[in-house]
Amino acid sequence: MNARLKALTMPLSWKRLRALVIKESLQVVRDPSTLLIAFVLPPILLFLFANAVSLDVRDVRFGLVTEDSGGAAAELAAAFSGTPYFRISHARDRRELEDAVTTGRLKGFAVIPQDFNSRLLEPAGAPSLQVITDGSEPNTATFVAGYAQGVVANWVRGSAGAQTSMAGVSIEQRFWFNPELESRQVLLPGVVAIIMTLIGTMLTALVVAREWDRGTMEAMLSTPAGILELLLSKLVPYFVLSMLATLGCAAMMVALYGMPFRGSIPALMLVSAVFMIPALGQGLLISTVARNQYAASQVAMFAGFMPAMLLSGFLYEIDTMPLWLQWLTQLVPARPFVEAIQTVFLAGDLWPQLLGNLLNMLGIGALFFGLTLSKTHKRLD
Repeated sequence: MNARLKALTMPLSWKRLRALVIKESLQVVRDPSTLLIAFVLPPILLFLFANAVSLDVRDVRFGLVTEDSGGAAAELAAAFSGTPYFRISHARDRRELEDAVTTGRLKGFAVIPQDFNSRLLEPAGAPSLQVITDGSEPNTATFVAGYAQGVVANWVRGSAGAQTSMAGVSIEQRFWFNPELESRQVLLPGVVAIIMTLIGTMLTALVVAREWDRGTMEAMLSTPAGILELLLSKLVPYFVLSMLATLGCAAMMVALYGMPFRGSIPALMLVSAVFMIPALGQGLLISTVARNQYAASQVAMFAGFMPAMLLSGFLYEIDTMPLWLQWLTQLVPARPFVEAIQTVFLAGDLWPQLLGNLLNMLGIGALFFGLTLSKTHKRLD
């Protein structure tokens, strides 16, 4: 106790403090990962938040079904086409657009019914306009419904031929896949993607880098086992762990939070297993490039966790991002997985939609594993 008290009350030595500061500064300069966090990561974060995070929705892919051929219906259709908020796809029958909404090519559509023009001209007429939006993206669904109502309101105020008021035109709104627009039903499937990214990418990167830190990787490489066998031996436990985590998360989402599950367990397990291919491949690639735990953890956070959080559609809708950034999200493994798992939970086993996501994940996984094998072969021969 006396020694500890003496150490705490020891007079401050500026000379000793200066030497310690210089020593720590030299260590920081010599550590590239520290410089990366200090000088590279902050501007990248600012860049991503400035471009990827937006609550403004413009140029939304939206359908318009014009069942009425009258003049008022044509004017209203022209008003929809003229707004900057929508990129309109026209149709005469709603069945032409239903598949586009189901697969995500359209965010919704409006229906101008057959009796719109006749009911508008009646003294006591109350024409209706039906707006159907994709409720699996609550923010966009709410904005789309509001924009549609605004288009109708502006058309009523500006149309000289329409002898009516906004009260005379009713809008019937329906939200598919998520009728109550509960954000929880969209966020919870994305949480599964984040959890599996942590298991597949970050933990894999750390466990392999730990072998390099401890010097045991060289001993393992001296055994008769091949490189592929060594890599697979590292992947299998985390693959099994991720499958169990997926089942546990799905059970908790349904039992505790009332999450609808319209798909099947085999479809859920299939998309989760395929996602683990790029997730594990990315973790192995990181551990191959950064052969110590600290550097691997930072690279995994930057290259795995952050893109999964920001660029997968989990929190921020991809359609609100700039076009070039939307293309960049195609390289994020979590993006097709978030889309696939949301489809399984909210819409069901829609295999035409799921197959595209599965092929995307397989392609990214092949890229990561190819780079890993290439780097590992060159460094260990």
